Amino acid sequence: MTDSLDSTNPSAAAPADGNPVAPAPAGARSAADVVTRDLVAALTRGVVGSGKTTSRSPFTGDVLAELPESTPEDVATAFETARAAQRRWAALPVRQRAAVLLRFHDLVLARQSEVLDLIQLETGKARLHAHEEVQAVTVAARHYGRKAASYLRPKRHTGAIPALTKVTELRHPRGVVGQIAPWNYPFELSVGDALPAFAAGNAVVMKPDTQTALTALWARDLMIQAGLPEDVWQVVLGEGPVIGPEVADRGDYVSFTGSTRTGREVAQRAAARLVGCSLELGGKNAMLVLDDADLDKAAAGAVRGAFSSAGQLCISIERLYVHESVADAFLERFLARVRAMRLGTSLAYGADMGSLVSERQLETVQRHVRDAVAKGAKVLAGGRHRPDAGPLFHEPTVLEGVEQDMSVCGEETFGPVVSVYRFADVDEAIDLANRSAYGLNSSVWSGNGRRAREVAARLRTGTVNVNEGYASAYGSAQAPMGGMGDSGLGRRHGSEGILKYTEPQTVAHQRVLPMAPSLGMSDEAYAAFMSRSLKALKTLRFR
Repeated sequence: MTDSLDSTNPSAAAPADGNPVAPAPAGARSAADVVTRDLVAALTRGVVGSGKTTSRSPFTGDVLAELPESTPEDVATAFETARAAQRRWAALPVRQRAAVLLRFHDLVLARQSEVLDLIQLETGKARLHAHEEVQAVTVAARHYGRKAASYLRPKRHTGAIPALTKVTELRHPRGVVGQIAPWNYPFELSVGDALPAFAAGNAVVMKPDTQTALTALWARDLMIQAGLPEDVWQVVLGEGPVIGPEVADRGDYVSFTGSTRTGREVAQRAAARLVGCSLELGGKNAMLVLDDADLDKAAAGAVRGAFSSAGQLCISIERLYVHESVADAFLERFLARVRAMRLGTSLAYGADMGSLVSERQLETVQRHVRDAVAKGAKVLAGGRHRPDAGPLFHEPTVLEGVEQDMSVCGEETFGPVVSVYRFADVDEAIDLANRSAYGLNSSVWSGNGRRAREVAARLRTGTVNVNEGYASAYGSAQAPMGGMGDSGLGRRHGSEGILKYTEPQTVAHQRVLPMAPSLGMSDEAYAAFMSRSLKALKTLRFR
């Protein structure tokens, strides 16, 4: 096993007992068919930058596109342009802005094959996993397209003196949002996060990861076709340490999705300028299989939860806690499914898992597996680099016997590796699941919904899915989604997902009598009158 973990020969044959490779269907499209020179030229017209950089496809390691590269001066220019455009955009009625999102929704569904190809080529993920992004983006577009006006409308509140104090809460856009988007979900975590910012009347300067820039630029192009003014969404490209701080230092609000380490730096920069930020960061997410769970459904759910997008998902499952009374039966079902998973690179449905995105991700996965095995953990399935499928492929891997001193126990792997732990009772499982600095997502499986929800309420994570791995909570766009602890600050989705992009303003109109002695009252009489009024308001149950 140790030798196979060290395999780096791209011509190595597939192991006899390894995961099968799904054959490409006849007539399958290639990268050259999709990423043409004309497409790249059209999409990159919106990038502020005169330098050059390249992106590569994880499937083959070949150059995918040559892209513009931005400088710090280009970032400044992008913000200037966006700031001028934002004032005109914010002046439009909110329903007119929201209508752009609804048109975008229809365009995405009509032309989804284009973006699915780009997502696959840039991330290496399987097509079904790429389609999760289409689902998430269209749900968000529909939700904010329908609900933005309600979220943002002026709201009446009871004033200091009922009937005499008329209070209205207004919502104003923050201005220009600086957004730093990651590579792992390049469609959903770029435009998906920008949609409520646009609906609220903001402009956006976005730095997507260069590796997945074409997907974000495709989304921008489609938003412009849907009616978004071109200058309202500015895109800059370049190395994170070079232009990331420029974006974070110029936004009137900062939206960041990425590592906890970088998130802390973004938060410090925002705090220094007294501007808000939202941060979705790492996770070491747990799934609990209780003793009354449907084991077939739980096994299938564990495959989805752990290995979607090759585990390169902040909310994917990396820790699997199974009640000891059903652990053997569960593992029999789970491992059979894991070993049957098909690896694949084609731009078509059929593969169960795709590639890792980079050498860095592959190295992390191999390091975690190698370290665990060296310290006594057992590989129940997978465990190997699969260069026969593609340079960055790694088998879906299941470990047992993982202990605290192993890197894979507490560090985020962000790859297709899940560790199995057995527990004796629910209290123990909850305690083990909560022993993490992260708190992004978790999952509970039980045949008793009430029992599962009670367990869910005791887990310290921003979202908990019952009888699902992650998709149910994330796909419920009316409810907030985000992390606790080292998993971040703020929320996306729901009212919080759009109101964070606004500044609340209270307008209090005092009528007839002032908030002071009047009509000849002495100070003492006024104080006594107000004290009686406050008691009466409590008795009358005013809030």
